[in-house]
Amino acid sequence: MPQRRVTIASRVGLHARPAALFAKAVAAHPVSVRISKVTDGVAGEPVEAASVLGLMGLGAEHGDEVELHTPDVETGESVLDELVELLGRDLDAEPAG
Repeated sequence: MPQRRVTIASRVGLHARPAALFAKAVAAHPVSVRISKVTDGVAGEPVEAASVLGLMGLGAEHGDEVELHTPDVETGESVLDELVELLGRDLDAEPAG
């Protein structure tokens, strides 16, 4: 199962606008993606990454590490690479599109 860890770059963490932008990006892909907040090197309970409420419920703040994973071996690697790049930017600072 492909997985990646990334540090949240958005200065407000995965709240409101960044969570909505990220969930929309996840939903644009035909693969299931789950996300967990990492605490002390251990990934917590995963939630659906396409769910804004699930993302906000993680309580992931700026500088926190999260883990993304998908059961899709064929296309999952490229999807996770794209999503990691997205979380590595300050989504709250980007212009509305």
